[in-house]
Amino acid sequence: MLIDLHTHSTSSDGTDTPAELIAAATAAGLDVVALTDHDTTHGWDEAQAAVESTPGGPILVRGMEMSCQGRGEDGDPVTVHLLAYLFDPTHTAFAQERSRLRAEREVRLRRMIDLMAADGYDVDADTILAAAGPSAGRPHLARALVAAGVVETVNDAFADLLKTGGKYYVEKADTPLDVAVAMVAEAGGVPVIAHARARTRGRLLHTDHILELARGGQLGGLEVDHPDHSPEDADALRAIAERYGLVVTGSSDYHGTNKTTPIGARTTAVDQFEKLVAKAAGVPPIHPDGRR
Repeated sequence: MLIDLHTHSTSSDGTDTPAELIAAATAAGLDVVALTDHDTTHGWDEAQAAVESTPGGPILVRGMEMSCQGRGEDGDPVTVHLLAYLFDPTHTAFAQERSRLRAEREVRLRRMIDLMAADGYDVDADTILAAAGPSAGRPHLARALVAAGVVETVNDAFADLLKTGGKYYVEKADTPLDVAVAMVAEAGGVPVIAHARARTRGRLLHTDHILELARGGQLGGLEVDHPDHSPEDADALRAIAERYGLVVTGSSDYHGTNKTTPIGARTTAVDQFEKLVAKAAGVPPIHPDGRR
């Protein structure tokens, strides 16, 4: 089985609609795909409808990638992403936190756009936010900069104008990682720390923080096999997961044309997928034949 547990659609910063994402997963021969848009479940229904109308299509794992703040290696706060799988979307506290995070995203992006506009860049907040959909982020601004001819590619925008700590970068109030892990677990989901050793993205989450969460019992797993992980870092994460009985996942982190990594570039072992599903108590995977 080919299992990819981290992908994005136009409901956040991917370029495929949820239905197109299912089509891409089917074309790539995936048996299981997880939709994990940033801070939203907006694409779940469309993806489910696509799976249920696609004979031979993949099993759908409904999930989300949550914006969090952990403890960095230098002791200061650092941005962390938490993958939340198969949680109950009606859980009140978690639903409210997702709404708050999306509002933070819009406020933060509007401030960044206003800063750039004040310096003469051809960007308009209302236009960009209207096109961004339910979960606005820096990639939407990056695409607007490409369209305006300010930069050639999305990667160029992130390397300079939109980089973390740069002139136009604005912080947002993300969920404390410990709180997020507990919240996902309380909603019946499985919390998995995403790309924890992605060194090219900047500062890293302290390994001690991962260990503390693992010992606490509510952390469900670690994303180990990721395109941004070196073999050495993947092995180190795998060792932690094995020591504490955590699920080991592998994923492409597919974003359509926003990134060059194809869907299915990294995958999860069948036994680890089965372990993840067994841990979940929120919603079940969606099967193309209608089984639950």
